[in-house]
Amino acid sequence: MYDYQTLSVSTQDRIATLTLNRPDQMNAFTVEMSQELIDFFTRVNDDADVGAIIVTGAGKAFCAGMDLSTGGNVFGLDEDREPTLEDMRERRDDPEIYRGVRDTGGLVTLSIFNCTKPVIAAMNGAAVGIGATMTLAMDFRFASSKARIGFVFGRIGIVPEACSSWFLPRIVGIQKALEWCYTADILDAQTALEGGLLKTVVEPEQLMDEARRFARSLIDNRSAVAVALTRQMLYRNSAQPHPMNAHEVDSLAVFYTSRKDGREGVQAFLDKRAAEFTSRVPDDLPPFYDEWAR
Repeated sequence: MYDYQTLSVSTQDRIATLTLNRPDQMNAFTVEMSQELIDFFTRVNDDADVGAIIVTGAGKAFCAGMDLSTGGNVFGLDEDREPTLEDMRERRDDPEIYRGVRDTGGLVTLSIFNCTKPVIAAMNGAAVGIGATMTLAMDFRFASSKARIGFVFGRIGIVPEACSSWFLPRIVGIQKALEWCYTADILDAQTALEGGLLKTVVEPEQLMDEARRFARSLIDNRSAVAVALTRQMLYRNSAQPHPMNAHEVDSLAVFYTSRKDGREGVQAFLDKRAAEFTSRVPDDLPPFYDEWAR
């Protein structure tokens, strides 16, 4: 189902493992990789056989950042344009703006943000630049003790990308986010753990087993629709200006989930048995979801 040049995908027990697969280039990020990542994180929303996703890298690196060896503008941008904020707000999906102006890393993290499945980064080695920022839109970051992480944009004269100015302060706080971006230091795994970026650090040989064990704990005996709604509610509602915005969505989400998996969950609790949830994503998402997610 998923056939890519820069990625490989395998699925087992409802867990999809997405591997960045350019090991000879330390999985350096390219425009082609960005397009394939967007395709995967868009299409997986319609794959009811996938409950959770683990993202890792082939070989010794997770992702060594943008491939700076490509010709022309390495970010794939059209330098002949003079884009404005109005262009970004009114014409963002115009092919000229979409392809020539919009940040490729941001397009990837927005597709991850919109995903309806839990996403876990299993950072097996170097994760710098986009290799670090793409993981910020993922729900959890597991790292090998050999991982090295860097928000190194200051070293090459550009700014943090991939919507990281939205994600990073929410994860580690504004002071730590500023420090890591200003200094552009390469962080060892323990420093990143202590700074709040990582959930856990394990030895390299334990990384994938630990990520898979955790992924199973998120989806086994859980309602797929409730998990999908919970992921989107926590990301979206936490950025709203008033709790009433959350209340509107909470009310609809509770209403619709209570009629199917919620009914089964309550009965299973009363019967003192394991629940048998039957909802599927996207088939059973409530009718308000598409409008709200847009």
